[in-house]
Amino acid sequence: MKIATASYPLDVLPNWAAYEDKLTSWVAEAAQAGADLLVFPEYGAMELATLAGLDIAGDLEASLFAVAERLADADAVHAHLARQFGVHILAASGPAMTDLPEHVIRPVNRARLFAPSGAMVQQDKQIMTRFEAEVWNVVPGGPLRVFDTALGKIGVLICYDSEFPLLGRSLADADILLVPSVTEALSGYSRVRIGAQARALENQCVTVMSSVVGEAPWSEAVDVSVGAGGVFGPPDKSFPETGIIAEGALNAPGWVYGEVDISAIAEVRADGVVLNRRDWALQSGRADPVTVVTLA
Repeated sequence: MKIATASYPLDVLPNWAAYEDKLTSWVAEAAQAGADLLVFPEYGAMELATLAGLDIAGDLEASLFAVAERLADADAVHAHLARQFGVHILAASGPAMTDLPEHVIRPVNRARLFAPSGAMVQQDKQIMTRFEAEVWNVVPGGPLRVFDTALGKIGVLICYDSEFPLLGRSLADADILLVPSVTEALSGYSRVRIGAQARALENQCVTVMSSVVGEAPWSEAVDVSVGAGGVFGPPDKSFPETGIIAEGALNAPGWVYGEVDISAIAEVRADGVVLNRRDWALQSGRADPVTVVTLA
């Protein structure tokens, strides 16, 4: 299959038609290039807040609700485009409202995956960054799931989630892990990229990183974003020796394309030079505790 992953700039949208036109242009370009799976980044949906005015977009709390109110409409556009172009699309994540057990309504960070039929499944972020938890008050959402699709089994680790091996391990049955991200500095981009590559190594799968890029001075949350799209695999047979299937130039808007053979994932899991996925299970099954030794 061919995967398109976005290095995506955020825009001030004068009206809803401008959003539809932008999204249609992006999807059409990738589909015409032969892409089967399109991946948009974390919090790429925040540009929807500009439809409510820059004063709302610039207010941390108000922008959350402004985007959440538009998310269903954005989903309808994505479903239409998935059907029109016959592609799978991971929509840019954004805040979605949910009732917590204590009946306090707070947003989760939610990505949505669309099939060519227009059917949709959703995945919420599990672990919040300090900014999300301490400043923005975005909360963890529903549990991780593996989605069985015509392209193979797909999981989603939203940005910071990709930095946690046990979250990746819980999706060990997935052939492809999608990692939508937004990071404000090179260090943050590097952390998520390293996490994505590590998950590809451990699970012997393909990971796909998408990034917001550029400046959005109208938003305190996503004002500066550093990143690039990338497609990674295990550095083993049938994959590049570097593990890098495709990578974009830093901060260069546009699609990054990577060719992936799902059968190569099954092959490397069954008979790779090493068998990380199998041997993780062997290692984690050991009951002996680690001994702490003091060296004075």
